Amino acid sequence: MALAYVIGTFDTKGAELRYAAELLRAAGAGVVTVDVSTRERDASADVTPDEVAAHHPDGADAVFTGDRGSAVAGMALALERFLGTRDDVGGVLGLGGSGGTALVTPAMRALPVGVGKIMVSTVASGNVAAYVDASDIAMWHSVTDVAGLNRISRRVIGNAAHALAGIVTHEVPAGDDRPAVGLTMFGVTTTCVTAVTERLGDAVDPLVFHATGTGGRAMEKLVDDGLVGSVLDITTTEVCDMVVGGVFPATEDRLGAIARTGVPYVGSCGALDMVNFAGRATVPEKFADRNLYEHNPQITLMRTTPEECVEIARFLARKLNACEGPVRFLLPSGGVSALDAPGQAFWDPEADEALFATLEAEVRRTDARRVERVPHHVNDPEFADALVRAWLEVSQ
Repeated sequence: MALAYVIGTFDTKGAELRYAAELLRAAGAGVVTVDVSTRERDASADVTPDEVAAHHPDGADAVFTGDRGSAVAGMALALERFLGTRDDVGGVLGLGGSGGTALVTPAMRALPVGVGKIMVSTVASGNVAAYVDASDIAMWHSVTDVAGLNRISRRVIGNAAHALAGIVTHEVPAGDDRPAVGLTMFGVTTTCVTAVTERLGDAVDPLVFHATGTGGRAMEKLVDDGLVGSVLDITTTEVCDMVVGGVFPATEDRLGAIARTGVPYVGSCGALDMVNFAGRATVPEKFADRNLYEHNPQITLMRTTPEECVEIARFLARKLNACEGPVRFLLPSGGVSALDAPGQAFWDPEADEALFATLEAEVRRTDARRVERVPHHVNDPEFADALVRAWLEVSQ
């Protein structure tokens, strides 16, 4: 039976957490309450802080340090490990302020996509990227502080509890059972990705991710969760922003899920000609003399230089070399984006050659891991054909 886990610091939020648990039970959900207090213990929770803390890899002493900051960080890790041992988590409801939110959400992020996750938080009305990242956490603004039950908090917490009750007591109807394929796309590679999905046809369930930093991480989380069985990573542009300093960066773990799982992987250089910034006024002064292109009023693009392309290629080569599963990485020698073509703003054969040559030199070729030049532009139909052929080769 899938259960609702109600998690928070019962020493300070006990009344609110018990109220949420009561509503969940009244709605027909099985409930487990979990106390993650790092100071005083409350005996009313089903799972005590000591039980959670015991799951820390260094033991409970690494949690109950007497220092609030290290204690919260330690309990967050312990909670993540604790939930990872449970096979009955149908959903999680967390309540808290900034500290409680920082404590509970890492464990939520570690749960598979599709497991219900609601965080009622005082910080939910601002930038919540650090709490949600690539997961499917619903951040629910508490409106008032989580500091007692009142006419507002009862309604807000009650709505959140009823929402989670619906999640854990109602199964989502069985959906598509076709193999899921992850694809990465940017506006300047849309033509390619659209052509590839058309060629794949009805045999697969194509999941397209917008390559804005979060998109790549979301795709790889689904790979780690076993929900994506192969990848067509056509648009690796997030690496540019990570290397150069744009607003849509990958993390150092880009391609990490591919290496960990060994899923069939076909990648390419889509949009490795550009770094993303917000409006023109936000471009750092040190880049004022660079080749800039205003994609729209909110996004300004900067052409990558040959030197930057070498660094981008070295990162990708290092990550590809860690992949032991079947890998194909295709280099579109005719250009890597809609802007990287003869007569377009980012056409720069020298930069592209620096990118391609570095990948060819630094990726360690094996029977399973190959790098191949394709004499076409990334958005040419022939390049889409080459990608699909490579995907068929590694996935069948």
